[in-house]
Amino acid sequence: MDFLPFTRPTIDEATIADVGDVLRSGWITSGPKVKAFEAALSEYFGGRPVRVLNSATGGMEVALRLIDLQPGDEVITTPLSWVATGNVILNTGAKPVFVDIDPITRNIDLNLVEPAITPATKAIMPVDLAGLPVDRDKLYDIAHRHNLRVIEDAAQSMGATWGGRRVGSFGDLISISFHANKNLTTSEGGCLVLNDEAQIPLFEKLRLQGVVRFPDGNMDVDLAGGKYNLTDIAAVIGLNQLKHIDAFTSKRKQLAQHYFDKLDTSLGLGLPLADFEHSNWHMFQITLPLNRLTINRGDFIQAMHTKGIGVGVHYPAMHLFTLYRQLGWQEGDFPHAEQVGRETITLPLFPLMEITNVERVCEAVHEIVSANLH
Repeated sequence: MDFLPFTRPTIDEATIADVGDVLRSGWITSGPKVKAFEAALSEYFGGRPVRVLNSATGGMEVALRLIDLQPGDEVITTPLSWVATGNVILNTGAKPVFVDIDPITRNIDLNLVEPAITPATKAIMPVDLAGLPVDRDKLYDIAHRHNLRVIEDAAQSMGATWGGRRVGSFGDLISISFHANKNLTTSEGGCLVLNDEAQIPLFEKLRLQGVVRFPDGNMDVDLAGGKYNLTDIAAVIGLNQLKHIDAFTSKRKQLAQHYFDKLDTSLGLGLPLADFEHSNWHMFQITLPLNRLTINRGDFIQAMHTKGIGVGVHYPAMHLFTLYRQLGWQEGDFPHAEQVGRETITLPLFPLMEITNVERVCEAVHEIVSANLH
């Protein structure tokens, strides 16, 4: 059988043709397609100002600069995320303050956020793991009562909703990823949804080296910005993807529902929360009953590959990485995040899949787990 990857982007012929047009135009870095993509995203998010970047990580870094995060400030976040979530905080000189996850949603446990707030706390940075939104009502209630900013690490949230509203159409600062494996891709890229038009001049300085240009050809730099601009090549991919985002999300939900129908939990498999109201089903993650298996996760991954199926690991608990251990965290600090981080497996889920692919994956999972139970 053909190898089934855990994800694959949906790129149609119209997109390929439009990329060719951009390449032939001679304007391939940030230009008219970037402006058009930003306008289309703004419309999608209900008229909020949106600026695109070369990654959602860049979006979070700029967001932390926009709230004037300083060395010594603290940002409360989850240890169960791609390590960029913690790294961007460290890169400002501030301190990430981890709290454990809710084992049901696998998102940050908002009940643990308030006890972690100190006079140094400046912001909360929640992560919507696998595209399942953190409870925005509870999140913003905490933030408003404690006068905290919120940087939403909504990297995985394109097409997700909360309370009938699109994630990104409300809230404080929202960073969304358009990486190759995301629900909408620009190959690499992301956007930051702003909450005030007045933030745009500072954002644009931070996005490109702090440069301000003047009509007479002169320029000035009064702060050290970064290099976060998106290319027109990437933007035109995003423009075409945006036309299909609702269809992509609908197909993902259909595939996710079939996983719930077909996976056998009597084998000890842990399934994600079956939220078909809010989640965009960016990923379908199960946990393995490793305490009942004679193989480890690496063996399971290899066995799936032998059957022609790709799987992923999203994510090991980041506080156990060497960098974060050196900063004082250790095993046992966040037991729920650590358990999910040890046991999680991401199964294939992308719009080009068919129902029969889901059945093939489930059969392979069942065969491997059943053959190695003790």
